[in-house]
Amino acid sequence: AHDVKSAVVALGGMGVPARCFRHDAMLYAFLLCADPSGCSAETLAEKHLDRKLLDQPEQVAETLLAVYERLAPEIEKQGMRELYETVDLPLSFVLARMERTGIRIEPAELKTLGARMDTDIQRLAAEICGIAGKQFNINSPQQLGKVLFEDLRLPTPVKYGKGKQISTAADVLEELAGEHEIARKVLEYRQLTKLKGTYVDALPALMDPRDARVHTTFNQIGAATGRLSSSNPNLQNIPIRTELGREIRAAFVPREGWRLVVADYSQIELRLLAHMSLDPVLVDAFRHGEDIHTRTAAEVFGVGPMAVTPDMRRNAKAVNFGIVYGQTPFGLAQTLGIERAEADKYIKAYFERYAGVKEYIQDTIAEVRQSGVAKTLLGRKRPIPDMHSRNPNARSFAERTAVNTPLQGTAADLIKMAMIQIDRQIEDRGLEARMLLQLHDELVFETPPDEVETVRDLVKGIMENVYPLNVPLVVDVGVGSNWRDAK
Repeated sequence: AHDVKSAVVALGGMGVPARCFRHDAMLYAFLLCADPSGCSAETLAEKHLDRKLLDQPEQVAETLLAVYERLAPEIEKQGMRELYETVDLPLSFVLARMERTGIRIEPAELKTLGARMDTDIQRLAAEICGIAGKQFNINSPQQLGKVLFEDLRLPTPVKYGKGKQISTAADVLEELAGEHEIARKVLEYRQLTKLKGTYVDALPALMDPRDARVHTTFNQIGAATGRLSSSNPNLQNIPIRTELGREIRAAFVPREGWRLVVADYSQIELRLLAHMSLDPVLVDAFRHGEDIHTRTAAEVFGVGPMAVTPDMRRNAKAVNFGIVYGQTPFGLAQTLGIERAEADKYIKAYFERYAGVKEYIQDTIAEVRQSGVAKTLLGRKRPIPDMHSRNPNARSFAERTAVNTPLQGTAADLIKMAMIQIDRQIEDRGLEARMLLQLHDELVFETPPDEVETVRDLVKGIMENVYPLNVPLVVDVGVGSNWRDAK
């Protein structure tokens, strides 16, 4: 087959046993190339057989069989059979079940939120036009650019958009937002209109009238790191830390009388960094259950944990995650709104205290430069061809990717393993609870009231013990009558 999950969803009510689906050409291709755009049936037919895929079912079936015969030996040769058999294929059936189940939404909740957002959008539009001194279309980059850079003479960015037009992209506006109120308001206006269009207005239209639920589609080949993506609706883009994002989550509810249980890995990528680098300071902090951002602030600023201020902790948090994502001093300076020299000082101080992390990063870059692929703990591979690029920007992006992929990719692998085990346990124990969503490091379940404690303990136990690491994995579990309150 090509895309077992979609076939299982389509055949949902027909009782076709899982054993009928053993081989998935799409998942094979993704394991070999980690390229989300290179796994469609059409692309595979052209790439491996140099033929066009026609619409006739017999020709499609014959072509996919020929593609499978090309890919299967390569899976064996690259030692990826076990990963396919134990993670990728069984996950297809788990995701198919989740897609068929869907999650209930409360349209009345969204309607109320939509009306509030409309009022805010109109207020912001009036304020923006007031500062500009004239009415204009805020949604038009051309008109906005003219107002900002010609009428109001704001500092012109280096960056240009299409057709030599000055860019009004988010990063350009963020740079101006510190000094100029209009840029702050345009960013807020854009976020409001986007969230309203993407979620508040769209969710009721995506709801299946038969069960009042939305059935998102999970994509196993959506990201080169191996993370899942979701579409129609894309639930991974609802902002977590904003009040609005939380309000949208309040519209996601369980079955009548049931509860939502939400389980979330705490700082899994930093814990994996500790495991992979074996840095003694990082390992020690996690083993003793310390707050890692406070510990980093104490290390970087050279003060005792009790003397760490909220600002120091915030800066240390940005440094911690900046290291995981390979952020440059320039990037960190932008994030924190500080001088580049100061950001440089923070990063230097970090690497002095966490010398094991520095060594791990250097070793990983050297290894990927030699092999051309980054690997997760479970052996998932991602080719990174630009490690030898002559373009310094492309090369430095490749190096950041080489460091981040094993961390982000392993985190994705571990939650997938946990999902497979949890799904099996729910079935084996005859529980009514259902797994509904996966969003990066978070799982959402709906549970009858009498199963809440069982599900909470089961999920936490499996997620925290899914893979032996040098530091503990920690999972926070919440229960509530909607997704916001369960977080």
